[in-house]
Amino acid sequence: MGVSTAAKLGGFAVAAVVVFGGAYGIGAAVGPVGTDQNAMQGGAMQHAAHEPGGLRASEQGYTFAVQTTAFAEGQPKQLEFRITGPDGGTVTAFDPNHDRRMHLIVARRDLSGYQHLHPALGADGVWRVQAAFADAGQYRLFADFVPSALKQNLTLGADVSVSGEASAVPLPPPSDTAHVEDSDYAVRLGGRPVVGEAKLVLSVSRGGAPVTDLQRYLGAYGHLVALREGDLGYLHVHPEESATAGPDITFSAAFPSAGRYRLYLDFQHGGVVRTAEFTVTVGDTGPLPAPAPASGDGHGHGH
Repeated sequence: MGVSTAAKLGGFAVAAVVVFGGAYGIGAAVGPVGTDQNAMQGGAMQHAAHEPGGLRASEQGYTFAVQTTAFAEGQPKQLEFRITGPDGGTVTAFDPNHDRRMHLIVARRDLSGYQHLHPALGADGVWRVQAAFADAGQYRLFADFVPSALKQNLTLGADVSVSGEASAVPLPPPSDTAHVEDSDYAVRLGGRPVVGEAKLVLSVSRGGAPVTDLQRYLGAYGHLVALREGDLGYLHVHPEESATAGPDITFSAAFPSAGRYRLYLDFQHGGVVRTAEFTVTVGDTGPLPAPAPASGDGHGHGH
């Protein structure tokens, strides 16, 4: 099953985020979901010092209230939701967060179907965006926003269901190279993804040649999302500011536990936002190869 083309999805490339995805059929949970034993290493989960976002539909009095929870496979439909505040009323005042007042991350629970959308806020306080899901199954939505009254970023999570015959897609094997679907772009991943602070360097090439004229998209040269197998949470990870427009994009990531992750890099070149995907195992003893331009044969998994 392929993931929709990044140009159709959009995305923001300012703050990289880490989204943890799992195979749980839980709805708009108000508490943390459980842990999948398959996502553990050594039989024990190493916990982060703080709880990631996206585990709850409500936090600090704010609630992610999704009004459109059922979709049909491959059928576009308007997705609507509200954010309610501590007083129970609909929140209409939001501060810009990386050039947008709302970021909506979408992922199916087998870590496929990634989308990054930017809904529009109506005068009635309802956020709306046209959404389409290519494959049936359970999807997790993450609303990332800053209420003006709170002056603090929140990430809340809820589920939607897409009808049709669903079949899980196995996670692709770990790789340090991703080829962008339907193109001759490739991205090479360098660095060591370990529990705790980790520096990741992603190097973009096209046709085997380094790309040195990446375009800023909503403020930065790259946006990274990572979804972890067997859990559901959302962490913010920021890219390091670069004086050059490629080929390297550097991120400082804080992985809270060992396990397999799916990484998604959104970057813009030639006016088009593209996405490259990787599977990595956090906690491996050996580092990934140093960043180097990858062969751009246009084949392999990615957007």
